[in-house]
Amino acid sequence: MLAFDAVVIGAGPAGLNAALYLVRAGMRTALIEKNSPGGQVLSTSEIENYLGFPKGIKGWELADLFSAHVDVYSVERIRGDVQSMESTEENGKMHILHMAEGEDIKARAVVIATGAGNRPLGIKEEEIYKGKGVSYCALCDGNFYRGLDVAVVGGGDAALEEALYLSRIVNKVYIIHRREGFRGTQIYLDKIRSMPEKIELVTSSVVDSLEGEPTLKKVIVRHVETNEKRELSAEGLFVYIGHIPNAGFAPAGLERSEQGFLITDQEMQTNIPGIFAAGDIRAKLCRQVCTAVGDGAVAASSAIRYLEHLNA
Repeated sequence: MLAFDAVVIGAGPAGLNAALYLVRAGMRTALIEKNSPGGQVLSTSEIENYLGFPKGIKGWELADLFSAHVDVYSVERIRGDVQSMESTEENGKMHILHMAEGEDIKARAVVIATGAGNRPLGIKEEEIYKGKGVSYCALCDGNFYRGLDVAVVGGGDAALEEALYLSRIVNKVYIIHRREGFRGTQIYLDKIRSMPEKIELVTSSVVDSLEGEPTLKKVIVRHVETNEKRELSAEGLFVYIGHIPNAGFAPAGLERSEQGFLITDQEMQTNIPGIFAAGDIRAKLCRQVCTAVGDGAVAASSAIRYLEHLNA
């Protein structure tokens, strides 16, 4: 069984920064990631609000810089999927990670930084059209719809950012939002409203159904007040209506919010000693790259103090 002082689960901005801080403090550190390092940053076309990059930076470029910084140090990278966790008092407090690949990993401190996935629409046709018109990543799939009409669902920064990205490659973008007002940043709204010929706002509306054969051709929306339905010609539908936490493997005893996000104190400590959480997996208001990076630093610093106390 592999053994470490600390294990970080997830190699997004929070996990990468946590691993960086831990290894620089002299802790034998492992970083577990089942996909490519970078997390949701990889699916973000352009990041304009990360301090130090006044001209903006591509998501994949920032992810590569984060990962390269960690590679300067002796962090043990493990490609794998954590299936479950348990804690034991044998030889002091120890956390055991059961991997899908079969080998267990143990650590005295664990930082969970597995982030969150996209929340689905929840309509019956959604599964039918996944990969045939329904997508959750404009950067990944936008080029499939070059020159066509598409729709984006959501009213936050993610929806607005991706609508702006899509407007550069598709013919037209509909933004479907269940409210009249948007919670996204004003600068994105200003840009969107300055190009009515490319982006149309469909407010106070929800997606009612999807149609097309064999791929998506029409998005049917319903006005939330009048129940009037409208048919939008769109061959792509990009969904950005919130997130669900990637925490199915976490111990049942971890305290969670109603939505399933992990609850921590301001030092990123969960209710189980030695288990910390950082980034979008946490129950918090602001989910941005900058807050994830900060969470990672705080979680690692707390884990370092915890480990030093165990050694005292």
